[in-house]
Amino acid sequence: MKAARAHEESRAEHPATSGSPQDQRKEARDQLTLILSFFSRVDAKASALLAINTGMLAILASNAPPIGTMSVLSYVLAGITAAVIAASLWSLYRVAFPALDGGHDSLIYFREIAKRTESNFIDAFTTQDEVRRVKDLVGQVWRNSCILTAKFDALKRAFLLMALAIIPWAIAVAMFSSQHPGVRALITR
Repeated sequence: MKAARAHEESRAEHPATSGSPQDQRKEARDQLTLILSFFSRVDAKASALLAINTGMLAILASNAPPIGTMSVLSYVLAGITAAVIAASLWSLYRVAFPALDGGHDSLIYFREIAKRTESNFIDAFTTQDEVRRVKDLVGQVWRNSCILTAKFDALKRAFLLMALAIIPWAIAVAMFSSQHPGVRALITR
C-alpha cells in the first residue's frame, strides 16, 4: 500500500506532461519501447498455436480412412473440426498481418518513411522540432497500442477456436482409428 501511495505521489510531483521537451521525448520513447516489447510475446504464442493447429490437422488427416468407407458422422465431425481449425488459422493470419494503417506524415513509422525519398526524409528528420518529435513518438505509442490490441484479440479468438475444435477432433480421430484395419483386428481378438 505504501509503495503504491509513493508511486502516486511521485507521479503527482512529476506529471507526464511536465518537464523539458527532452524529458518528454525520453518518456515517450520509453513508452514506445515498452509497447513494442509486447509484440514478440504475441507472435511467440501465435507460433505455438499455429503448430498445434497444424498438428491437429495432420493427425486428423493421417488417421482418416478412405473417403468411401467413412460414415456420415465421420464426415460431419471431420468437417466441423477442419472448419473450426481453418477459422483459427484465419485468426492467426490476422495476428501475423494486422492492419497497419495510420501514422500519416510520421518520421518514425516505417511505411511513412518509405514513402519519402532519402534526402527528403533526412531533411525532414533533422529539421523536426522537439515538440513535433514528441507528438510523433506519442502518436506511435497510440498506433502501436491499437495494432497490439488487434493482435491480442485475434490471438485470443484463434485460441478459443482451437480449443473448441478439440472435442470434435478427438472424437473424429478416435472414430478414424477404430476403423483402421490394425485397430479392428485388436478389437475383435
